[in-house]
Amino acid sequence: MAAPNDRSPARPLVYAHRGSSRRYPELTRAAFVQALADGAGGVECDGHLVLHHDSHLGRTSNGSGPVGQHTLAQLHRLDFSTWKGVWIPPTHGAAHEQLMTLDELLDLLLAAGRPVGLAVETKHPSPFGQGLEEALLVLLMRRGWNPETGWLGSVLVSVMSFHPDAVRYLLECVSPRHVCQLVSQTTVATVRSGLRVGTATAAVCRAGMRLVVPPAVPVISRGEVEIAGPGIEYVRENPRQVEQWLRSGAVLRVWTVDTFADAHVCLALGVQQITTNVPAQVRRWTDPGAAGASAAPHRGSAPTAPVPGTRAPAIPRPAAPLPGTPRSAGRLPGAPVPGDPAPAGAPAASSHRG
Repeated sequence: MAAPNDRSPARPLVYAHRGSSRRYPELTRAAFVQALADGAGGVECDGHLVLHHDSHLGRTSNGSGPVGQHTLAQLHRLDFSTWKGVWIPPTHGAAHEQLMTLDELLDLLLAAGRPVGLAVETKHPSPFGQGLEEALLVLLMRRGWNPETGWLGSVLVSVMSFHPDAVRYLLECVSPRHVCQLVSQTTVATVRSGLRVGTATAAVCRAGMRLVVPPAVPVISRGEVEIAGPGIEYVRENPRQVEQWLRSGAVLRVWTVDTFADAHVCLALGVQQITTNVPAQVRRWTDPGAAGASAAPHRGSAPTAPVPGTRAPAIPRPAAPLPGTPRSAGRLPGAPVPGDPAPAGAPAASSHRG
């Protein structure tokens, strides 16, 4: 697999959304092993100590109840892979190895033999409050995360959230270069789909969300963070806003881009980072040297403050930086292909399309 700096600047950095999650069960060892084999420049995960997207266990395992009410030993006894209905080869881990902790994911990425990005999303609202972010920062510092550069060995870590309060909490300790404000196009339809409720209930929930959760867009527009994370629906419906963010120097990390058409919307706008469930396909679609791929140029650049009471470890910056990351590195203030497979993270407290 080529190192990130071997890629043409015209190619965006591809993050595998919960690993190669179209092919293997999301957030499992198999999905992350496949993401690295697919040449993904980075991976995205939900959670902290345990990688799990939903607040409850039922959708992706044979367990039930809230994730946070289970011990790690109890979680390891559950089946997190059979629901997908795909065979997992021995090279991608045994059944009991599929549920991963963040520590285990870091070990996997560090063993990749090349620089890799890691985008960790914190889920809110949460009964743990900002304890989620604090636990994440403590874990990263324990592993030797360098807050001056964002690197943990050969892994470049960024932290993301949809909730602006969580983002602002992170900004107290983390450089804006490595913090991403996620943005969704929240509609009654998306709330209904995400929460699996009726139209009337979804409308009430959406109204409540708009009252309780501060707006995310101003956090990006005011330059509080340097990574903007809009969903592809938001990008399609707000191209002028996206172009404004790009002109201001923000790095765009767009999710979840799973089709040829959406990949080329991102290319046309100049998006530097793409999050996808199908990293191998997106890499083909965005390769300027591949037949049928767009050669439209777009901007990118060579790729936090410490937790109070900790000391930054002396870890050298890797010689091959990740492209498509914020440029203010000196400031401390982050059409399907034939034959493709068919579609089918500490505890999470909400479910959404990201």
